[in-house]
Amino acid sequence: MSESEVEKTEKIVIFATHGPEDPERASFPFVMGNAALAMDVQVTVVLQGVGVILAKKGCYEHVFAAGLPPLKKLVDDFVSLGGRILVCIPCIKEREIEPDMLVDEAEITASGKVVLEALEANATLNY
Repeated sequence: MSESEVEKTEKIVIFATHGPEDPERASFPFVMGNAALAMDVQVTVVLQGVGVILAKKGCYEHVFAAGLPPLKKLVDDFVSLGGRILVCIPCIKEREIEPDMLVDEAEITASGKVVLEALEANATLNY
């Protein structure tokens, strides 16, 4: 198969740096991620800074932004559609969050992996 015959896969990385303290900004990465997944785009959401708190077990259930679906529904849909959630190792260490405190869907990762994800992406968004 020639290179022109190979179907190109679009990829986007969305950085989420807000947690439950800002429900709207915490929800937007998953709103946008779900929209991209519906368009057959591969999506990775990277939780950094305060955003890592979202990956704690039980947190999603308590985040509601006016005019948007509950964060739990957004994340459940995101994961079921094939979205990936990466969580910054130094960020969880700073907040004394242990890996076993994270939701099963979360993958802990270091900076190098995040840089590679961004380099392979067609676009990045930051919330």
